[in-house]
Amino acid sequence: MANPTIIIDAGHGGYDNGASDNGRLEKDDNLRLALAVGEILTADGFPVVYTRTEDVYQRPIDKAGIANESGGDYFVSFHRNASPERNTYSGVQTLVYSDEGIKAELARRINEELGKLGFNDLGVQERINLVVLRRTRMPAVLIETGFINTDADNELFDARFDEIAYAIARAIEETVQS
Repeated sequence: MANPTIIIDAGHGGYDNGASDNGRLEKDDNLRLALAVGEILTADGFPVVYTRTEDVYQRPIDKAGIANESGGDYFVSFHRNASPERNTYSGVQTLVYSDEGIKAELARRINEELGKLGFNDLGVQERINLVVLRRTRMPAVLIETGFINTDADNELFDARFDEIAYAIARAIEETVQS
């Protein structure tokens, strides 16, 4: 049986920087990690469709449209979290439209794998108002890979970047093949 198609979405882009801290832009971290995870999945035999591979803006509804039109089986969106004040919160959190089924299993497995690398596991949270989770017609998760305005999370993100990419890819592969 063929491996399922994974839609990889790098959050934000173009004029939409997402969160930022001391010149660090969420859109750049998101794209870098999304491409790295996509490369691993492709090398492991998974068809991958990207919503973007360069610094361009897309409306969230357009990202959902790309996913739906591609016939993809799973949607994974990459983001970084931010708190109102620097160095207040730390950790990884994965968002889902509803905390049930394989998307919830995928979210928990991603958090668990990233927790093994040193991130605090802030859990899985339902977010019914996010277009990319609500409007995709396949199981969808949105990963908040640490807080962009927390020094410890950025140090972990940078120092263990390759391990983070492999951990997310492994979580995806193990979930969709189980």
